[in-house]
This record gives sequence, C-alpha cells and structure tokens, in this order.
Amino acid sequence: MSSETRMQASSAVLSTAQPLAWLRNAGIVLCASAFVAVCAHIALPLYFTPVPLTLQPFAVLLIGLLLSPRLASASLVAYLAEGALGLPVFAPGPASAPGLAHLFGPTAGYLLAYPFAAVLISLLYRRSRRGFVPALAAASAGSLLILSVGALWLAILTHAAASIVLMESVIPFLPGDALKVIAAATLAAGWLRLRRHSDTV
Repeated sequence: MSSETRMQASSAVLSTAQPLAWLRNAGIVLCASAFVAVCAHIALPLYFTPVPLTLQPFAVLLIGLLLSPRLASASLVAYLAEGALGLPVFAPGPASAPGLAHLFGPTAGYLLAYPFAAVLISLLYRRSRRGFVPALAAASAGSLLILSVGALWLAILTHAAASIVLMESVIPFLPGDALKVIAAATLAAGWLRLRRHSDTV
C-alpha cells in the first residue's frame, strides 16, 4: 500500500471517528446532567434554612471524579442551562423558583459553583496517582468550594451576619457532605479498579 493510499485510509477513519466521538461525548454530557437532576429531586427541605438537603453535591463530586475536566464542566453547564430553560431539574422545596429565577435565589451560589467544582475535582484527581485517597482529597476540595460559594452568595443576598449564614448554609450540611465525599471517592476508586482489571483480562 502506497503512502498516499495509507493517508487516504487514515483520513477516512478520522472523518468517521470524529462524529462518533462527538455523539459519544454529547451522550455522556446529557446522561450526567440527567443524573444530577435525579439526585436534585432526592431532597429534604429544612425548616430553618432556604437550602434543602439534596444529593446534588454527590452527583457533582462523582461526575468530577469520573469524567475529564471538559466533559465534567460541560455536564454541569448543560444541567444549569436545562434548569434556566424551565425544565424541572432543580431541587424542589421552599427555595425553588421556575426557570432562570432559580439561579438568582438562595441556592444560586451552590448551583453556579457546580461546574467549577467539577473541573477542580477532575483536575486534582487526574494529576494524582488516583485511588481512594486522592479521590477523597479531590472530592473534599470540590465540596468545600461548593459550600463556600453557596455561603458567600447567601451572605450577599441576605446581608445576614456571618454566624447566621454559616448556620444556614454550611454547618448543617457538613456531616452529609462528608458522607457524600466518601461515597463518591469509594465509587470512583472502585470504578478505576474495575477498569484496570478489565484491561488486564
């Protein structure tokens, strides 16, 4: 086979592979955003704060650990866009609002932090040796970012004292978020072991 023929064959393969890769990535983004939406509806409203207790952060942590930074951020941006368009993807409860209005409510800080947290987690995890401990560290950093931005937004919105903001937006969620971090790290480490095992078979 001549070099020209080989180049033509390679070009044909690439032209076929690129659309397939794009469709695969689009499917991953849509599935990941749907996963966040499902977790958002596993919610428990709290009487003392406009911020409900949900599984959304767990979904964000797991997406950050499993996907590349580009796909992780795209998934969370898609999730926010779906909510802004009025799709029922945000958590129900007293803080809920239709469509774009939700992104200016009491929980907007958490929501807007999701893409950045997913990217941070993905970058930290992929720059490490991976495994449970690196996943735990990366997920912890992402969780702290979500809580920090959520608290900052609530402070700006309500002009409440720092102690009140912490009691409404951070402290009640720490035990649950610790469990979400551990669960996400465990699943990510287990998925990595499974992939390594399948590669050696």
